[in-house]
Amino acid sequence: MMTSQITSQITPEEFTKALSDPTRLRVLMLLIEEDELCVCQLTEALDMVQPKISRHLAVLREKKILLDNRKGLWIFYRLHPEMPTWCHKTLLALSSGCFDNEPYKADLAKIKKTLLPDGASVCI
Repeated sequence: MMTSQITSQITPEEFTKALSDPTRLRVLMLLIEEDELCVCQLTEALDMVQPKISRHLAVLREKKILLDNRKGLWIFYRLHPEMPTWCHKTLLALSSGCFDNEPYKADLAKIKKTLLPDGASVCI
């Protein structure tokens, strides 16, 4: 994973503050498992309204933890490919503990229901 000058400026304090919100952590855990997810998939999996999810996604995007990509009417999010390696490793380590527990286990089961057999999103 390559680190750019922009994303390498995220400090450990900023990163952990972004992770400290339960909704943002749940979103990030889903994105560790699935490369790209639409806002509609996240609202369904997390059982939250779109404005709340979008607000948390905006925080993660502003911190350069996520990238967004518009495809037609839908906006998809993924982990920033230039996220510092230490950030990515932190998320991977967290995921190994999160998916053994609720609500992460249920979130993952719900997100799998929003995917087609080939892994594509039902949103497109």
